[in-house]
Amino acid sequence: MSLVLNMYANLSRILPKSMRVKITNNLMNRFLDKYAEIKVINKDMIEKRKGIPTVYIGNHLSNIDGVILNNLLKDNDVAFIAGKKLSENTMTKIILEIAKKINISPNSPDKKAISEALNYLNNGGSIFIFPEGTRSRTGSMIKAKKGFLLLAKMSKAEIVPVGIQGTEKLLPINDDDMSKESFNYSKIKVNFGEPFELPMKTKENRQNWKEIATDYSMRKIAELLDPEYRGEYK
Repeated sequence: MSLVLNMYANLSRILPKSMRVKITNNLMNRFLDKYAEIKVINKDMIEKRKGIPTVYIGNHLSNIDGVILNNLLKDNDVAFIAGKKLSENTMTKIILEIAKKINISPNSPDKKAISEALNYLNNGGSIFIFPEGTRSRTGSMIKAKKGFLLLAKMSKAEIVPVGIQGTEKLLPINDDDMSKESFNYSKIKVNFGEPFELPMKTKENRQNWKEIATDYSMRKIAELLDPEYRGEYK
């Protein structure tokens, strides 16, 4: 990401976790203060959802998305659903340590992760999921995976959509080497939507309910974004 972060990544291996978390938080906030101008819309939704188990869903553009969202939701006891491969990269592993997370195996029914997430919700916590399953390489929304529906349905928690834009410029994707991703100045907009429930399953829609519910949910996110970010859900 930068020379400073790469040097810190090497040093962090010998530091205790508590110290790593404190230093990483400080570094991330310094980078955000320097490079990001963040505007939050419907910010009162954050306060309204305190203490209420919630499944947050959002679009995904950059590795910095989780850092920004974690800062905004720091008092809402939110755990992020994160792909296990992120813990295999030294840089993303360090960043993930500053947030609560539940590791999940992508593209498979990870029963352990689902059980952990359900327990977290049942104990009063909240979950944040990026239904697209990966960062968008187009700078706009890509087709979502249906896995989040199981968690939302089983937990019976309300769903709150979150739209984020501008982070694809703040910390652009480097598919060759994530550790070489670097910060650039960008205006960021984070928009919190109203809570919603999944469409009812009926005899008529039983066969394609998952597609209907996924599309419905993702369009709730798209409504919070500028048109050029809506991609598959224009």
